[in-house]
Amino acid sequence: MFLFIGSIATGITQHISVCLYAYWGESNVVVLTYTPCVFQVSKKDFDGFKKLFHRFLQVKGPSVDWPKIHRPPEDSIQPYDKIAALPLPDSLADSLNKLVVVKLNGGLGTSMGCKGPKSLISVRNENTFLDLTVQQIEHLNKKYNTDVPLVLMNSFNTDEDTKKILQKYTHHRVKIHTFNQSRYPRINKESLLPVATDIGMTGENADVWYPPGHGDIYASFYNSGLLDQLITEGKEYIFVSNIDNLGATVDLNILHHLVSQPNGKRCEFIMEVTDKTRADVKGGTLIQYDNKLRLLEIAQVPKAHVDEFKSVTKFKIFNTNNLWISLGAIKRLQEQNAMDMEIIVNPKTLDGGQNVIQLETAVGAAIKSFDNALGINVPRSRFLPVKTVSDLLLVMSNLYSLEAGSLTMSQKREFPTTPHVKLGSSFTKVQEYQTRFESIPDMLELDHLTVSGDVTFGKQVSLKGTVIIIANHGDRIDIPAGTILENKIVSGNLRILDH
Repeated sequence: MFLFIGSIATGITQHISVCLYAYWGESNVVVLTYTPCVFQVSKKDFDGFKKLFHRFLQVKGPSVDWPKIHRPPEDSIQPYDKIAALPLPDSLADSLNKLVVVKLNGGLGTSMGCKGPKSLISVRNENTFLDLTVQQIEHLNKKYNTDVPLVLMNSFNTDEDTKKILQKYTHHRVKIHTFNQSRYPRINKESLLPVATDIGMTGENADVWYPPGHGDIYASFYNSGLLDQLITEGKEYIFVSNIDNLGATVDLNILHHLVSQPNGKRCEFIMEVTDKTRADVKGGTLIQYDNKLRLLEIAQVPKAHVDEFKSVTKFKIFNTNNLWISLGAIKRLQEQNAMDMEIIVNPKTLDGGQNVIQLETAVGAAIKSFDNALGINVPRSRFLPVKTVSDLLLVMSNLYSLEAGSLTMSQKREFPTTPHVKLGSSFTKVQEYQTRFESIPDMLELDHLTVSGDVTFGKQVSLKGTVIIIANHGDRIDIPAGTILENKIVSGNLRILDH
């Protein structure tokens, strides 16, 4: 089986259609018809997909040989305190003017019951993820009189809605650019043929295309022309992070470390890692493999070694996906076709029950392609993702204070760890969650909160220590306004017990 992609232009001057056709084997041909305005973009997408698909067909067995895995050398992962101990220069403007902030903005809010881009969900004081990001960068630009731009990597799922909302930032002191991830066809798991029958995104084709993971950033950024434009403007590094990680702000110490290295020893790639807890056992970790620093994801681990991978004693750190990358190095590696990332095979089931696979890559997996790559073990505060409504409750609470778009742990909390919060299925969707809290409880002294069933909270409730609230099926628990719960179990019949 092999894949061939080509193009045919047909038609007359007033009406031209362009066909991109994929040839699987001897008798399987998929013809996709385009207008010229989308042809070049689609051609690049299919060129990228062709390379990925060919590699997928060639790879046999697990992508790692487990006995070859070693812990990284000590100097390859630096403690943040060592980086932060270096004095910053009197003027940070020169360093900041070499920086571009890139946010991964391809995801939807469906897992939290919201329509549209996840970045447009309100997370604090009516501010969305995107609002907070713009505020952070604007604050930097005003404080240091700099020109740090924001770049959003959108997907076809988020691009239109995001561009509409960007108009509200016209008068902010932040230049905002966007580019789109590629769009690849999902593949039938049995036949390995594309499920798409045409380029359309509606009807039967609504769920047959997908954005191929954030590892696509390198090719899409390069193909968009924006990479070259930013290099021409004197930009040298990008700081990449997920837009839903509220801890991923521009760190001046890491930036200074990057730009202050001698030219011959410049670090082209920094991955921020942090100490693993039992909540992070599935997170990717850094290893030494074939004398290179490499990201190991759980999807690459042979089944026999998954428990070992999840161990917090052997693999003590995980990737936050906060990355600092040289623009010049990205350009070089793209032009040399030398960007090496493992393929993640992600199985999915479409609404009609058809089993498909989508081929993806992770942005951090390219670390082994860059020179002088480095890990920095950063404080946990730089990893504050909002993936669920339980996470949302934490960042909306008085555990955090908000200033210039950045959230920091309240000084009133006596210890720096974040409480473990687990809200049940009645709280899965943001809209449902909002109706269950008249106001967000005081959580400054909370260690653990579990809520299950039909539970509502009145105003000015205070939660301390370990609090477990369980409403059994058919029961309802209303926590009255002003209630203080400290080390309590509240059961379905409203008995309150010491924990």
